[in-house]
Amino acid sequence: MALLLPRFFDPPNQSYFLFGPRGTGKSTFLKYTYPDALYIDLLKPDIQRQLSAAPERIIEQVHACPVSSTIIIDEIQKVPSLLDAVHSLIEEKNNWRFILTGSSARKLKRSGIDLLAGRVLMRQMHPFLLSEMGSHSDFIRALNTGTIPLIIESDDPEETLQTYISLYIREEVQYEGLVRHMGNFNRFLEAISFSHGAVLNISNVARECSVQRKVVENYVSILEDILIGSRLPVFKKRAQRAVTAHPKFYFFDTGVFKALRPRGPLDLPSEIDGSGLEGLVFQHLQAWNSYANNPYTLYFWRSRGNVEVDFVLYGSKDMYAIEVKNTGTIRQEDLSGLREFNKDYPQTKSVFLYRGKTRLLKNNILCLPCDEFLRAVHPGRSMDDILGRN
Repeated sequence: MALLLPRFFDPPNQSYFLFGPRGTGKSTFLKYTYPDALYIDLLKPDIQRQLSAAPERIIEQVHACPVSSTIIIDEIQKVPSLLDAVHSLIEEKNNWRFILTGSSARKLKRSGIDLLAGRVLMRQMHPFLLSEMGSHSDFIRALNTGTIPLIIESDDPEETLQTYISLYIREEVQYEGLVRHMGNFNRFLEAISFSHGAVLNISNVARECSVQRKVVENYVSILEDILIGSRLPVFKKRAQRAVTAHPKFYFFDTGVFKALRPRGPLDLPSEIDGSGLEGLVFQHLQAWNSYANNPYTLYFWRSRGNVEVDFVLYGSKDMYAIEVKNTGTIRQEDLSGLREFNKDYPQTKSVFLYRGKTRLLKNNILCLPCDEFLRAVHPGRSMDDILGRN
């Protein structure tokens, strides 16, 4: 069972989808939060087989429940035809609350997930935030092996990460029939690990893994659909200068990135740690924004002259620019991206995160220790509160 710690996820009072990669604690959270719910686990082969053969059986099960019951269907993408039955039951308006979990949205998209739009909310569960973990919080361990609950509880996180990749990524993709040639997909996973925290060039990745460009495009979409990776778009609003056209790419957890990333004599540990640190900040920003009902849209910024800011948070009332560097000291050139961005967007609040121990203010840029920032990230706090500006 995944590590049982209070989560920041705030469940809605109505029916909802709860998406999230495998191992992020969805099932553990739901069993603890709704102990009296009717729980239908589609990871169990016999249950999956029965409901695949006759989806209408779930209607009989639900009709046997009292009014106002909670019904949890775990890993709904295993039997997407159940969505029609759930839709029918919701239309009966008997105050049943349905919670449908999923670690992949690909088959649900094909099956018409829009059928339930407006009746069922969309929510997502993420790996742990450091601030969720209390006494289990360990910045260095998070940087090395990530914050997936399944990995955090392990006595051997590196080995468990390799098992996680084999069981929950490669086999999940193979089971769903999403990829025809697993050899090509395995080479792709290694190749795209070099793009974690970097601008994604599909043609370069295709060349590295010796497959066609359109195949890589499909593979990237698969990673997004199974919630393992995401693309971060470039910030273009009222652009004062030409910016890059390509997005950046991140795995959902820095431990997964490090487990996939090949190492050799030419790979500097500091470079891998730098990408890992940036990814750790990204997964915290993404979870914080998601749990707070998305008050900001996340971007990055990069000019055609290769001047870059790692993250731009754009909200209805304010915006933040955040640069992350795996360094214990701050040089003036480290702040150049933020300074250039501030020239184009002077209303921005600029933040520099680094591996030092001291809070500083340089050129009106707030410089913070990265571990201090991450421990302060809490969905109940505004960004100014997190930065200690209030």
